[in-house]
Amino acid sequence: MAHRKRREHHRPETARRALRREAPSTVAVVADPAGFAAMRRYTTFAFDDHHRYLRQTEGLLRSLTAQGVHTRVGLFEPDDYAYFCAQERIDPDTPDSRARYVAEIAATGATVRYRGQSLDRLLPLLLDGWERQEAGERATDTLTGLGPCPGCGKDLGQEALDAASGILDRLTAGAGPGTHHLVCSVTGSTGPLVAVLHIERSPRGGTGPATAEEPVFRAVLAAGLATGRPGGVVMRTVRDGDEQVRGWSLNDGRLRPLTEAEVFSAYCTDARTGGPVPPEPGLVYRAGFPLPEHTAENRRHGWRKDDV
Repeated sequence: MAHRKRREHHRPETARRALRREAPSTVAVVADPAGFAAMRRYTTFAFDDHHRYLRQTEGLLRSLTAQGVHTRVGLFEPDDYAYFCAQERIDPDTPDSRARYVAEIAATGATVRYRGQSLDRLLPLLLDGWERQEAGERATDTLTGLGPCPGCGKDLGQEALDAASGILDRLTAGAGPGTHHLVCSVTGSTGPLVAVLHIERSPRGGTGPATAEEPVFRAVLAAGLATGRPGGVVMRTVRDGDEQVRGWSLNDGRLRPLTEAEVFSAYCTDARTGGPVPPEPGLVYRAGFPLPEHTAENRRHGWRKDDV
C-alpha cells in the first residue's frame, strides 16, 4: 500500500522524464555542404553555417543520450525531401514538414544507432547506407518497369530476381564454409549500382539469418541480368585465417567466371590510373567457377539497357 502511494505521488516532471526515456528519437542530418546550401533556400531553416549546424546537431544527440533516450541518426537528403513534400502536397518551408519527413526516415530509411560517436565517424556510415538503399530502389524500379514477357506473359523482373537468388546460393555453396564478402556492381545510365553483402556459411552448409543487405544485393544483380548492362561480382572468402578472392564479369545477362590471372590483374591494377598495385600479402587469387545462367524470356525479346 505504501509503495502504491509513493507511485501515485510522483511529481509530473519526474513521470514525464521517465516517459521520455521510453520514447525513441530519430535525428536527421544534412551531411554535406551542397545539401546544406540547398536547405538554406527555405526561410524557416534557421541555420547559416554548416559546421555550426553539425556541432549543434551533435550537441542535441549527446543531450538525448544523456537523458537515456534511444536515438538513431539518419540522413536528411534535400532532393528526396522536396520530392516527399510534392508527393504529400505539403509546404516544404515549414518545421512541421521537416518533422514529417524525419518520421518517414525513421519508418523506412537507413538509420544508425547513436552511441556517442562523433559525427565525423557517423556521417560516412550514413552516406554509405543511403547510397546502398538508393541503389536498391533504383534496381527495384528497373525490375518493376520491365513488365511481362511479350511472348509468355511471365514477369521479367521476378524471373531475374529468382535467377539472382539461385546465383547467390551457388556463389556461397561453391566457395564453401567461411565468411564471404560479396560486391556486385552494374553500370547504370545515371551512375553505377553497387551492392555489398556479408554472408557466414557453416561447414554444414547453413547460413545465418537474412540481413537488409541481401535483398539489395539480389535486386542489383537481377537488374544487371535483366537489362544486359555490364558489371561484375567479386567474392572474398575468409576461412581458417586464409583469404581468397574470386571474380565474375557480367555482360548480356551472363556471369562469366574470371580466370585466376584476370582476378589477379583486376585486384592489382589501380582503377583510377591504370598502374600496377602490389598484391595483398596472404591473399590468394582464384578463378571463378561456373554459375547458373539467367534464362528469363527477356533475352529473347531484347534488352532495355537504358532503364538502369
